Amino acid sequence: MRVKIPAAAADLRAAYQRGFQSDTMLLAFTLPKSDMNAFIETLNLEVPLTHRDTPVNSGNGDTPTTPFAHLGLQEPDTLSDVTEGPVCTDCDGELEWLNIAVHPIDTERNQVYLSGAI
Repeated sequence: MRVKIPAAAADLRAAYQRGFQSDTMLLAFTLPKSDMNAFIETLNLEVPLTHRDTPVNSGNGDTPTTPFAHLGLQEPDTLSDVTEGPVCTDCDGELEWLNIAVHPIDTERNQVYLSGAI
């Protein structure tokens, strides 16, 4: 992913999934809220992240199909109070795209979710 994992990151989890058209890379970790802004700045976002208060709902009763459950985590699409967005939509180099989602765990820490395709 070419993302520098902050020194304060804890509970690192990663996976690589082979897909039909693209392979997906997953990375998740917890990060103290005091380190969050500095980490986000290192990503050089194309557009500002957006905040959503409620889980993603397709309206037809389907559950979101993101693969973070394979890492023993809740899916970011099923959570409320998430800040998210693309890091890059047409990334230079090996990645096709890279997304981030950030969810507060408690008053001190955030759960960071990164997913990308190659």
